[in-house]
This record gives sequence, C-alpha cells and structure tokens, in this order.
Amino acid sequence: MRWIYISPHFDDAVLSCGGLIWEQTHRGVPVEIWTVNAGDPPPGSVSDLITRVHTMWNTGTPQETVEQRRIEDQNAARRVGATLQHLKMVDALYRRNNTGSLIYTHGVFEPIHASETGIVEETAGQIAALLFETDILVCPLALGGHVDHVITRRAVESLRPPGASLRYYADIPYLFRHEGELAPATEDLRIENHFISAPGLAAWQAAIEEHVSQISSLFIDVEDMRRLIKDYCISRSGQYLWERV
Repeated sequence: MRWIYISPHFDDAVLSCGGLIWEQTHRGVPVEIWTVNAGDPPPGSVSDLITRVHTMWNTGTPQETVEQRRIEDQNAARRVGATLQHLKMVDALYRRNNTGSLIYTHGVFEPIHASETGIVEETAGQIAALLFETDILVCPLALGGHVDHVITRRAVESLRPPGASLRYYADIPYLFRHEGELAPATEDLRIENHFISAPGLAAWQAAIEEHVSQISSLFIDVEDMRRLIKDYCISRSGQYLWERV
C-alpha cells in the first residue's frame, strides 16, 4: 500500500508534509511524491510577473528555472526518502492559451481562467495513469487559493478509485498567511495526528532548505523557515492530516 503525496509544484509536498514523509519512509512505508506541474514551459515571451518572480528566485529563463527546480525537488525527496514522479502539466506561471498568450499575467492566486476548460480533467488523467486502487492519496486543501492547488485538489477528488483512501494536508506556507481558512476547509473532515520525531523535524527542515530558489519568496530566510516549521510541529505535537468521514 503506497502513500502518494500529490504536490502541485516542486516544493509543496515537502513544505507541508516533509516530517511525516520521513517518518513513514524510515518505518519502511512506500511513499511517493507526484509533482503535478513539472512540465516544460512552452516557448514565448515572458510577462512582467515571470520577470518579477524569477528575480525573486534568482533564476534564469523559464526553461532554466524549471530544470533547476526539478533538481531541487529531487534533492528534497532524497532527504525524506521518497520516490519522485514528475507529471507533465505546466505551472500556471507559464501556461498559454491556444493563441500562445500567457494566461496568468497578473497573479496566480485567482480562479481557474475561462480559457483553461478541461484542465482539471487533464490533470486527473495524468494522475490516474499512475494510480492503484490500494493507494492512499494525500492532496492539498488548497488554502490560499493558488490556482494550481485548486486544480490539483479538484482533479484528485474527481478520480479517487472506490478502494482508495483520500487525505488532505494544509498547504504550507499559505496556512501561516491564511489560518482563518483552515477551520471552514476542514469542518466536514476527520483530523488525524501523526507524531514527528526530532530527527523527522530536522529532515523536514533540511528538505525544505533544498528548495534554494524558493526560500526568499516563501520565508524571510532559512532561519525563519526553520523556526516556523518547528513551531508548527510543536503546536500540533506533530503533523495533522484530514480525512473525509
């Protein structure tokens, strides 16, 4: 029985569940991280949004950025002992419509664009191709409303096989910025608490640190990240997941 952590982007599963993944793999549980939006960006001019984001990340072209983030994802997965799968969907930052124009030029924390008809189904199809009925799926609650997180959650919920189990994780760091969204998002779900040991916490922090390009946009610095993850873990005596009753 595999635990499959569905990660909208290269960092989400490790950010949100790195300690739990480490605990599971070190007990011999088969764990995989499936990064959904890991595909190559299509060619074309870049938007001001891409330029700003890449400047913050200190990365190069869209193609260079995605390749760098793939490597970071691989390094982070090794830190927690998980097997990694990269799906072929493209990050919202780089997606284009049928005429080649970028779709999300002002931000990615907005509803699914009208031009993206069928994107939930396409995402679901890529996940379904790798899925076994006995898998335990863990997907984001989509706190904060990032369009890729929303698409990922809808895709997973649309395809869950009858025998499969579905759990949810709180999206970090968006949980820290939108804590008021957690209660309504989980009111019809049953909470589970998973113990995280001191080595598990250390591995969690170290795995996040492998996402070098992302630290500056998600946290003040590495020490801020380590403090927030430690406080989160201590406040919950480990890691919460949620399951539909």
